[in-house]
Amino acid sequence: MPKILVVYDSKSGNTETMALAVAKGAEQAGDLEVTVKKAEETKNSDLLAANGIIMGSPTYFGQMSAKLKAVIDESVKVHKELTGKVGGAFTSSGGTASGAETTLLSIVQAMLIHGMIIQGRADDKHYGVAVTGAPKKRDLAECEKLGKRVAALVLKLNPS
Repeated sequence: MPKILVVYDSKSGNTETMALAVAKGAEQAGDLEVTVKKAEETKNSDLLAANGIIMGSPTYFGQMSAKLKAVIDESVKVHKELTGKVGGAFTSSGGTASGAETTLLSIVQAMLIHGMIIQGRADDKHYGVAVTGAPKKRDLAECEKLGKRVAALVLKLNPS
């Protein structure tokens, strides 16, 4: 059964709320296993076991948090072993024009360096989901859509 891993860091709880919505969307996509883990609990073995990895972080000065970056830094030990896995990203920030897109791009950039396949979006929220402040109902719907899109691609690439 294909597996999706949602990895997140959250200080205020906003990014955690988003992570749970992303997981909910992924679960709705079909027959797959979805796991949600805090960044500090995530090991390389978790990344290796997943067919899809969706990462979320608060935006700190236009970058991901140190805890999520630590997951990525540790993943250098499994470089090239994540090739072909599907990726996606989400972030929460304190305000508009506060670096949310650069945060998303930093997460996606690391995934691309690993050879992962990124599920983008042509119509809106191209790099992933970015929310300002506490996620509202429409923000959580966007998170669910991200989870569904990534899961759908995982299922397409890993047919039963």
